Amino acid sequence: MTPTHLPGRVAIPSLPEQARDTPGSPAPLEHFNTAPADEIRSTLLACLRSLRWATRVVTHRPYPNLESLLAASDEAAYDLTPGDLAEALSGETLPVLPEDAYGAAHMALGAAHAAYEARFGHQFAICLDGLPPEEASDHVLAGIRSRLTNDPEEERGVAAEELRRLARGRLARLLRGAENRATSRNAPAHGT
Repeated sequence: MTPTHLPGRVAIPSLPEQARDTPGSPAPLEHFNTAPADEIRSTLLACLRSLRWATRVVTHRPYPNLESLLAASDEAAYDLTPGDLAEALSGETLPVLPEDAYGAAHMALGAAHAAYEARFGHQFAICLDGLPPEEASDHVLAGIRSRLTNDPEEERGVAAEELRRLARGRLARLLRGAENRATSRNAPAHGT
């Protein structure tokens, strides 16, 4: 920002250029609603790796607002078949532990995850939205341990709910991040 100096007045910073809307750039939801289906389907697969879910969300465009899109995402996630669930779970990975996590934490998490995969035959999925990073490893480990007591049918339901929450959070961050980038030409890329 460059202050504007006027004699006898306090310096007032001028509005930074990157905070102004870029003329002609569509709003993120507008782009989501109008972009080619294959482009949006590919974007959605980064949120949840189920082709059926992504196709269903794309098919029901346009969405009047983000809340409607998230509701459609939820509805499509609730309707995942066992095959869709397996497809989505195969694309998940464990959350990354903080760099300063002890080696014992890595070993404990690795062992718990191996036990989970052996019991249920798929990746462990958990949504950590809103959780402080320093609590992530404890939350993941506690989640795996408590869910190991589930029977396979019960765990499929829990895993499906975690996938729904993951997809919802990723989709919301993706569109909100796009909104932030649309107003800032110098904004860093936003990861989901």
